[in-house]
Amino acid sequence: MTVLMPWERLDGKVTGRHRDALAVVYVRQSTRQQVLDHGESTRLQYALTDRAVALGWQAGRVLVIDDDLGKSGTSAIARPGFQRLVSEVSLGHVGLVLGIEMSRLARSGKDFYQLLELCALSGALLADTDGVYDPGDHNDRMLLGLKGTMSEVELHLIKQRMQAGKVNKARRGELSFALPMGYLRRPSGEAVLDPDEQIQAVVRLVFAKFTELGTLYGVLRYLVDNAVDLPMRARSGPDKGEIVFRRPTRPTLQWMLRSPIYAGIYAYGRRRVDPRRKIPGRPGSGKTVTAEDQWLVMIPGALPAYISEEIWRSNLARLAANAARAEQPGAVRRGTALLSGLVHCGRCGTRMTVRYHVRGGVKTPDYGCARALTDYGGPLCQRMAGRGIDMFVTEQVLAALAPAALEVSLHAAEQIEADRARVDRIWRQRLERAQIAADRARRCYRLAEPENRLVVRQLEHDWEHALAAQQQLREDYERFTAARPATLTRAEREAITAKAADVPALWRAESTTDTDRKELIRAVLEKVTIAIVGESEQVTCTLTWAGGHTTTGTAIRAVRTLEQLSYYPQLVARIRELAQQGHRARPIARILAAEGFRPAKGSDTIGIRAIEHLLEQLGFPPNRRRRAATPPGEEPGPQEWWLDDLATELGMPPITLHAWASKGWVQGRRLSVPPHRWILHADPDELAALRERRARPPGWYTHRYWQNAPDAPPADD
Repeated sequence: MTVLMPWERLDGKVTGRHRDALAVVYVRQSTRQQVLDHGESTRLQYALTDRAVALGWQAGRVLVIDDDLGKSGTSAIARPGFQRLVSEVSLGHVGLVLGIEMSRLARSGKDFYQLLELCALSGALLADTDGVYDPGDHNDRMLLGLKGTMSEVELHLIKQRMQAGKVNKARRGELSFALPMGYLRRPSGEAVLDPDEQIQAVVRLVFAKFTELGTLYGVLRYLVDNAVDLPMRARSGPDKGEIVFRRPTRPTLQWMLRSPIYAGIYAYGRRRVDPRRKIPGRPGSGKTVTAEDQWLVMIPGALPAYISEEIWRSNLARLAANAARAEQPGAVRRGTALLSGLVHCGRCGTRMTVRYHVRGGVKTPDYGCARALTDYGGPLCQRMAGRGIDMFVTEQVLAALAPAALEVSLHAAEQIEADRARVDRIWRQRLERAQIAADRARRCYRLAEPENRLVVRQLEHDWEHALAAQQQLREDYERFTAARPATLTRAEREAITAKAADVPALWRAESTTDTDRKELIRAVLEKVTIAIVGESEQVTCTLTWAGGHTTTGTAIRAVRTLEQLSYYPQLVARIRELAQQGHRARPIARILAAEGFRPAKGSDTIGIRAIEHLLEQLGFPPNRRRRAATPPGEEPGPQEWWLDDLATELGMPPITLHAWASKGWVQGRRLSVPPHRWILHADPDELAALRERRARPPGWYTHRYWQNAPDAPPADD
């Protein structure tokens, strides 16, 4: 009695049309390890060629596709063999597709049903160890669908069991993972601090400098400037386990500062795969860092630590604060604005932005709150010159630091020497390592047999190379110590102590940069809230100090006109009183300056022209000098104005109009005799244009919108 195999019970499914096409045997194993360890499964799949011949195909018409050995069936993107199979089926070249089971074809329902649909359209059959199936037949299609679904579910169950085992092992703290720089795993599986002193010193230096400098870029620049490389142990290759030195990089330092391992915390499940971010063809893509409360496992104190858990959390908070986001102050940046990132609007509570203007060749900052304007099209909340605010906050900070100045001066020199000694120790450890390498090369050379010249020549080359590297490193160390000696001289110590004791002088020193000042302010202040009192020069400043304590004071800002000053009524009354006593503009200016009256803008005394203008308004016209006679033929002609008359017509200060004429914004000419008065040309159209320019906001010519206007000033203005 002859026993038929399941696929030999054809029921008339395999026809001559199918045998005229190719029979494709698809061979796949999920991993390379399975290919090595489970060779019997691979042999069974290759043996399907004999089954195809038994079904009536010629041996030359059987195509074996084995390009996907060692490839997972979860996706068709990284499987060139499956893609080739789909292409052949789509072109109608295939009559039968054989696989040891349906899970070998695809573990994804999307890929499996795509192949199923293409086979149904082209008339190709599918076969496994259970039989032959026609995707065009309803019953066979239902059975194939069940097998495809079971293959996908089976993969999910396998992954679920493996993940459950890993999580259960991780909850006991026994799941091993790659340890970062500064750690070593013993043969027993225990994680310990790397016994190499230089590795430990570099790791501790990174955390110490971040605590001191506060920025990731600052730590990177410090390591680069001091020629400190990161010692790591090779994880693969012929030098596995040996120490190799790498250039410090920003991603490496950022990973070190964020890693909980250095705080002694055993953590598992910090990164999850987000399918929305996964890039096809890249197995490691799509991983996102989750919040601490979503970690699968977190065991504090399970590992040896370089820093405490409190320092690790403070480092995370500092990194988050350095991020350039609306809710964070951000890292210290360039610019003269000392409160950048700290200043908040006292009216709406949002963070204020900084805008710089060039006035008189000096770049000065303005603090503004335009959130309602930019987001909702509302009015500008408030904007003010930043110089007065910075001066007020600086006075408050220096006053707060004054009691600690003596203590700072006593420890400043010791801190500098300790920092230099730490770097010098790392350099000496590098020299010691180079000496060990040279000694090892020398011993290997001397222990070699002289007759084995091929080996001796290579060992001699290695010894010479080690000696050259040692000499180069010694010369680099000598140059480094010449530029930055490890110990300070007595004169240097006294100078550092004296400067540290006088905080205001240290603040104003040329060696102190704006970045240093900002770092000092951020060390003692968390937030500065400012609000303009009405439209006056007074600004209410609320300083929130580190620790939560708040103080409130009043700063002075520059305003456009004297009428905005809070003491303008007292100023007018005092000028009237002095004028009635017979004083004129210049003596009045000196008296007002002595009594503490200040102008609207940043000078120390109120200008003579401003006082003369106020005297005219109060009915005390100043005594004007007789002007020189106008030469014949140089009087103002039609549509021409004296500068003072045109300023009166436009309602603007003559000095501003004089500046416009000097810059060429107004067409005119000057008399040839002293005092060289201006005669300006202004027809009705020009008058309208001047009035429109007069109505523009202050600093309009620095804005990009007005720079594109036809009457924009030259770029050098």
